[in-house]
Amino acid sequence: MTQLRLLATAAMGLEALVANEVRALGFENVKVENGKVYFDGDEKTLVKANLWLRTADRVKLVVGEFKVETFDELFEQTKALPWADFIPEDGEFPVIGRSVKSKLFSVSDCQAIVKKAVVDNLKTAYNRKTWFPEDGALYRIEVAIHKDIATLTLDTSGTGLHKRGYRELHSGAPIKETMAAALIMLTNWTPDKPFADPFCGSGTLPIEAAMIGQNIAPGLNREFASEKWNWIDKKVWYEAVGEAQDVAKYDLPLEIQGSDIDHKMIELSKNNANEAGFDDFITFKQMQVRDFTTRKDYGCLVTNPPYGERLGEREEVAQMYRDLGMAMKPYDTWSVYVITSNEKFEEYYGRSATKKRKLYNGDLKTDYYQYFGKRPIRQQHS
Repeated sequence: MTQLRLLATAAMGLEALVANEVRALGFENVKVENGKVYFDGDEKTLVKANLWLRTADRVKLVVGEFKVETFDELFEQTKALPWADFIPEDGEFPVIGRSVKSKLFSVSDCQAIVKKAVVDNLKTAYNRKTWFPEDGALYRIEVAIHKDIATLTLDTSGTGLHKRGYRELHSGAPIKETMAAALIMLTNWTPDKPFADPFCGSGTLPIEAAMIGQNIAPGLNREFASEKWNWIDKKVWYEAVGEAQDVAKYDLPLEIQGSDIDHKMIELSKNNANEAGFDDFITFKQMQVRDFTTRKDYGCLVTNPPYGERLGEREEVAQMYRDLGMAMKPYDTWSVYVITSNEKFEEYYGRSATKKRKLYNGDLKTDYYQYFGKRPIRQQHS
């Protein structure tokens, strides 16, 4: 097995959660930076990270990291890296890039230089005089320069990890699956408790809750770029998928419900839940938030309601928040978690949150309002 330095990228504010997941998977030498979690491992680690990380955006393989202030330095240091260890002769290797607070700020120039350096390196390695066909598997290179430190990586995931394979269709402003999983993992919900989302949209939060509840690896129903890489034995993938299927609790009963005022959203949610294999575990219902009722205690309500960003929606959204506050008033054992960019949420809801956490939902700065319900009374043993 090859020693690899890997990097999971994360939305701002979710790095600690991703790092917890990385540690829980048993990976070593974990280092957290802004939007990034580094860790060490081998091919098995790379595969497992893609299959299991719920809150990370992508898993990248770090080929090299170095200080760079001139284009010559970028060229020479990129050329010196062991590209042929990872990219075969027929590999397709496009280069993407970004640069923040660095002397080399022209991204297109950085990309062109990295591409030329990699080509020169591979020509020597494969003893080639002509251009490469690039008609094989995809090895997407990224050059990311931050404060004059260049990080060169290969993208092992392909499409982002939020693409779980169940949401073919979604609502106008969907929440990413990775963010939905993060919101749930930041709660006190456990699979033996009821779970509700009264603004379920296309069903992402209830479906992610079901996946967490039944311990289903989020990457089980999708493909990854690195599955086609010739230096990762197919057996490593088969074994990791087999292990994931062995630990999934497909029959664990769950009480999860999603509701929405829009019947089209309910249809969409049902289709998505069906695609994910949860139609027996999640109930979807068309209803207004003010009609929410439950006979259960100690449940968890997690939701991403409309934010009222557009002028005409503000009063309507304020009313929805008031309705939610009124609906939840009788249920003091329930915990309520709401993400919104609306700064007047607590005022409309009618109560101050127990705790607030800043998160970015896409590019929007939001707060995650957390209201903790009463805890069950422990039986006293005499």
